[in-house]
Amino acid sequence: MSTGGEDGHPGLSDTPSSIEDRHGQAKEHGRAGKDAASVSLRSVSSQSARYLSEWERYLRVNRADSPATVRAYISDTTGLLCYLGRHGKEDLRRVRLTDLRGWLAHEARGEAASSMARKVVSVRAFFSWLVASGHLRQDPAARLLSPKIGRHLPAVLTETEAARFLDDADARAAQNLAAKNPPTSAQRRRQACALRDAAILELLYATGMRVGELVGLDLTDIDEGRQTLLVHGKGSKDRTVPFGNPARQALDVWLGRGRPVLVGADSGAAVFLGLHGRRIDQRQVRRIVHGQAQKAGVPDISPHALRHSAATHLLDGGADLREVQEMLGHSSLATTQKYTHVSLRQIRQRYSQAFPRA
Repeated sequence: MSTGGEDGHPGLSDTPSSIEDRHGQAKEHGRAGKDAASVSLRSVSSQSARYLSEWERYLRVNRADSPATVRAYISDTTGLLCYLGRHGKEDLRRVRLTDLRGWLAHEARGEAASSMARKVVSVRAFFSWLVASGHLRQDPAARLLSPKIGRHLPAVLTETEAARFLDDADARAAQNLAAKNPPTSAQRRRQACALRDAAILELLYATGMRVGELVGLDLTDIDEGRQTLLVHGKGSKDRTVPFGNPARQALDVWLGRGRPVLVGADSGAAVFLGLHGRRIDQRQVRRIVHGQAQKAGVPDISPHALRHSAATHLLDGGADLREVQEMLGHSSLATTQKYTHVSLRQIRQRYSQAFPRA
């Protein structure tokens, strides 16, 4: 059985949403998948429709998958069932590996290898569930292989670029705090946002959190004494992550001087708030990261690239691979091992620049 992870190559442990998140298409696929599934269900047999209903309930309740993941699984599986129905294979007991390969060949027209890999993950998981739940005796998808995807090392900032990226954000926050004239209400809110942005950037880099994990933080998840966060990861898996003094200082200033300015009736216990007092959303955090990269004059990066950078710099500094795995919340060590390749690449670059006989 192949293993993969949210940051690695697709495997049985990957979910469709996690694969797509690496290509920045999760939300678009979720909307399209929902529409496609509702239309295509009219084309499948009543038995297949029942299977899909049970499958969806299993994903939501038993596995506690996210809504985007469930939509992706259902969309891909529905597409397969419609194809099989058109080719006289409505009875899934008659489906063979050759039928699934035929579906793959049909779907591959104009599709990227990453999209096809996601579809294979969905279908293999579906048939595995059918066997486990007693609907089928044999699994025709057990030997269905994913197309190979080129190995792409993640983009990362150098340590110097990361320092410039964060120092610039901290300086902007400090500049806002130093304003002596009593600001207007609108100015106070802009100042609060500058403090919030610095805390967000420091925490993303210090902890290697995913964007979804950061926006989901509540005040009760902060342990100030131990200087740790309780991070709610994928698949309802919680982990405790430490953070350093720069992140602690930025977080303290945000909570003490910034958050009270933005807090409102809809704030709840959310750590990070938007301009109107509601929990900040992932799109806004992505805009903050991209905007800060431009302001600091470093290569444009996404929040996920900041996560890559944190992992790479930890390994460069001598951190243990399993410690980094635990910190990032990877289910497979193979996912974390990718960052060792990035570290080696940077070492080779520094060697070429510094060694006279390189």
